[in-house]
Amino acid sequence: MQKNGLEDRSREKKVGYWVGGVSTFFLVSFFLVPFYLPTDSVPELSGRANAFDYHSDDAWGNVQTDSGGEMGHNQSVHGAFVWSDLDPYAAFIYAFGDLNCHTKAERSWEINGNQMPVCVRDVGIFLGLAIGGFLFSRRGFNRWTIRDTFLSLLPDNSLLSVYRNDRRMFALLAIAAIAAVPMAIDGFTQMLTSYESNAIMRLLTGTPFGALIGAFMAASFSARPAFFGLDPSKVVLPSGSRFSMKAEEE
Repeated sequence: MQKNGLEDRSREKKVGYWVGGVSTFFLVSFFLVPFYLPTDSVPELSGRANAFDYHSDDAWGNVQTDSGGEMGHNQSVHGAFVWSDLDPYAAFIYAFGDLNCHTKAERSWEINGNQMPVCVRDVGIFLGLAIGGFLFSRRGFNRWTIRDTFLSLLPDNSLLSVYRNDRRMFALLAIAAIAAVPMAIDGFTQMLTSYESNAIMRLLTGTPFGALIGAFMAASFSARPAFFGLDPSKVVLPSGSRFSMKAEEE
């Protein structure tokens, strides 16, 4: 019997491998694609997050001429870039980065003379996503709720007081804060002041945030009450705690 009261944890392993595997595919692709493309074929870029900026010659990124704004730069100085002209694999990866990342050159690494599809912070986030997914595949257990399934990543003996005093939500929020607050401070400080963090700081703050999201995603897909026959009393929790259904009001 597993520590959650079930006979096996095959679903948790599968979900963790999927989260970690998909994240690893993107992480490796961010490095591989600019490496195999012809040297100097991807110029310095500066787009917007949540928008396609370099899908065609007349797209927003390629027609920008203002180097003084908060977004974009004079792309004609660096040369036009159209990811739809690339091979399907490279086009998909650069389109993914174009849509999801601002792709600012000063915040991105360059490989083989080509700017990477995403910024350094996003590299760290996807590294963290992979770590979170694979960590869950090894240590995560279905414990009915997403919250308790996420907390199962921690050793049970470290959660004794958390469960005795029902501080599960506090523990979850504390973990989330530890993982997310450093990135938030670094990002908002850049936005609100003249401070500009370096690549190492972006990588170090993005990775724990990604690990948090990866583990939480895996927990979300793994928490299944049906595996306990919808009987919460069958869930084994730290410190001998048990779930119970609220008594119906007469």
